[in-house]
Amino acid sequence: MELTLLGTGAPDGLPRHGCPCAACATAVGDEARASTAVLVDNALLLDLTPGPAFAAARAGHSLIGVRQVLLSHPHDGPPVEYPAGLPAPGRVPDGRELSLISGHRVRAVALDAPGTGYEVTGMDGDRLLYLPPNAAPAGLAHGAQPFDIVLLDVVGRPDALARLRAAGAVAATTDVLAVHLDHTVPPGPELHRRLAAAGARAVPDGTTLLVGEYHAVPDLPRRTLVLGGARSGKSVEAERRLESSPEVLYVATGGTRDGDVEWAERVALHRDRRPGSWRTTETCDLAPLLAEEGPPLLIDCLALWLTDAMDAAGAWDDATWAATGEQALRERVAELVAAVRATGRTVVAVSNEVGSGVVPATAAGRRFRDELGRLNAAFADECEHVLLVVAGQALRLR
Repeated sequence: MELTLLGTGAPDGLPRHGCPCAACATAVGDEARASTAVLVDNALLLDLTPGPAFAAARAGHSLIGVRQVLLSHPHDGPPVEYPAGLPAPGRVPDGRELSLISGHRVRAVALDAPGTGYEVTGMDGDRLLYLPPNAAPAGLAHGAQPFDIVLLDVVGRPDALARLRAAGAVAATTDVLAVHLDHTVPPGPELHRRLAAAGARAVPDGTTLLVGEYHAVPDLPRRTLVLGGARSGKSVEAERRLESSPEVLYVATGGTRDGDVEWAERVALHRDRRPGSWRTTETCDLAPLLAEEGPPLLIDCLALWLTDAMDAAGAWDDATWAATGEQALRERVAELVAAVRATGRTVVAVSNEVGSGVVPATAAGRRFRDELGRLNAAFADECEHVLLVVAGQALRLR
């Protein structure tokens, strides 16, 4: 199958008309996007964009051969033209199949939001899944045959991608394209970085793709360290990197603190922010988890893990530190670093970057700062990706 994306934006387009936000102000050139519409083999048109005939002409195509126009959602963006000569747009009832004279087969997919998704099978057997904005498939059965290419609202509904992966409908060779792109995520490098972390990508309007070209699928990093200061957004960034995974084990190293209401509120805030499909375990015994097979691990955070390790080693006391504490802590850190190097699991770890602030007033405070810096450096050495989050903005260090 050959796909031409006449538009890749949200129904209102990007930039939105009259919107003063930074994302809209910088959405120029390849990052400016009309509402999403997909031309399949010049015969099937999924959704309509304003000025579809001109959009097709700019991409080097014509709508003359289109045999079917299917709509996936109520269009609430700019007015849409219906060019003369195009078949009347329609929608296929959920679960129904449609055979086109062009040889394509279309099946309507039920969703958990208003609208209809479409499975399209080409004449050569290639399979496409197209979902409308802010929607995910409903009632997916496990063991589904993987699609060759999937177009969906990755930014607005990362859980839809997680469901498809859990059911087997998205596999390692599935090309995942983000469409219906809105101004909720900044365009340009930041958008593409976030999509790549989810194993997805975006292309400019007018791009023509051949289904089955897997070389463009981004590789997901297996080990990532996310650093940042207090309230920098590092935990949100770490969670975002795994929100399209079907299963995640969240490893909370802070535990509970009896009588500390403020700490309980912090824990509740983190828990409420995570997808309901994620599991949580509270432990600082990380090496066994890293050695096991299982879903991705999100470790939050290494600073609290180090606090526990220093407690166990008696490292806060100067005399104990000099006698046995330093050696005990070094062995514990070496065990963790070796486990990270050997793990086969996907790991995203969070840690505090504390070396840029005021020098602590106590010897124990300076010791913690120094040891956390050493731990961060050793852990980062074993990671494919290392990010520093400052004011909610992620800077790629590796």
